[in-house]
Amino acid sequence: MDVILLEKMHRLGNLGDTVSVKAGYGRNYLIPSKKAVPATDDNVAKFEERRAGLELAQAETLSVAEARKIEVDNVEVSISANAGPEGKLFGSVGASEIAAAVVASGVEVAKSEIRLHDGPLRELGEFSVEVYLNTDVSGNIKVTIAQEAGETAS
Repeated sequence: MDVILLEKMHRLGNLGDTVSVKAGYGRNYLIPSKKAVPATDDNVAKFEERRAGLELAQAETLSVAEARKIEVDNVEVSISANAGPEGKLFGSVGASEIAAAVVASGVEVAKSEIRLHDGPLRELGEFSVEVYLNTDVSGNIKVTIAQEAGETAS
């Protein structure tokens, strides 16, 4: 199925590109979420009329994401967790815990924007966690996982 992208999509294409995707992906995700339209002659003509407005909206979204990146890059959060003597956590710290800690520090971040490439954090220490703000913009948050107060790691 060929579709015209109405916004830049990571690993798929830029605004206005005609790409070939699997029918289910196009029909069930891209088209209902208004990220693409079927690549028909009529839709190509309509897209060309709307192109300037879509490019302006994309540039505005990019500038908002860049402003958020500056805010996000300055964030350092500390999360307390229960750990064993070797520094391994009894459990893990995932995206929801990190997002909650960042929001508590005063910066708005959604759980879906947190990227843990190696899975949840499972040991004590300092970590750099990527925050995906836009297809072109991502920031990093410094996360420190410390032993819960009253517990000993020895």
